[in-house]
Amino acid sequence: MDGKLGIIGYPIAHSISPVFQQAALDHLGMQASYLAHQVAPEEVAEFVNGLRSPGVLGINVTVPHKEAVMPHLDEVDEWASSAGAVNTIVNRDGYLTGHNTDGSGFLRSLREEGDFDPDGRRVMVLGAGGAARGVALALVRQQVRHLTIANRTLERAERLAELAKRGGVEGVAMGLSGSEVRDAAASADLIVNCTTIGMSHGPDEQGSPLSHELIPPTALVNDLVYNPLETPLLREAAAAGASCLGGIHMLVYQGADSFEMWTGLPAPVEVMLEAATKAMAARSA
Repeated sequence: MDGKLGIIGYPIAHSISPVFQQAALDHLGMQASYLAHQVAPEEVAEFVNGLRSPGVLGINVTVPHKEAVMPHLDEVDEWASSAGAVNTIVNRDGYLTGHNTDGSGFLRSLREEGDFDPDGRRVMVLGAGGAARGVALALVRQQVRHLTIANRTLERAERLAELAKRGGVEGVAMGLSGSEVRDAAASADLIVNCTTIGMSHGPDEQGSPLSHELIPPTALVNDLVYNPLETPLLREAAAAGASCLGGIHMLVYQGADSFEMWTGLPAPVEVMLEAATKAMAARSA
């Protein structure tokens, strides 16, 4: 299969999607390329329209364009519409469809890498931005028993808690500090960090949203930050005796779901995960 694939964002140099997606294409012997494209906000409409060309299979979309691409597509699936964001565009004979694989990638990483089924469990989500919305939507659809949203801005946390309630899940909003956070964390089966706290080159790269004293040893802690591979939160979780799952897994699984949409073939996840992990390790060296 010949074709062009890629990812757009602004900026985009940090992305490792080209590394693991190209590894998957090469592993399957496909004559296709996956490239990163830095697209300024004012260039989004023109770029998306160019995806209708016969040689293009599709692209991934990352910040800040996940919402901006939506008006320029012919169809947006129900999941992307509910999430309010598109991270995958598929071209079929000039007809562009928008999808969001963040939720499915998150759930696949939980089950296949974390050996965790969220159905009926108590979950604490740290953060209330775009990533948190996709995670919350996925958890609500899996019918978790209780969902706590902790965020610095309470109003945004309340909006996600309302999303949970509309889906039939008990949802509670709170700030990121205070005794209520301690109580919520203590009863959580799963803690998911959707903030940028602990991200390399971020505003709080040495920080952790929770200390080990607040993390129960029976919980699974999933940090969606993947740079560095071992974040401050994961170190705190390990110190607490909790199970740990890094963000590289969700990144690869959401990319694998995109790959399968474009090609119709099973994604070689192990190949993709190995390539992504090596790329991140090299950048950290």
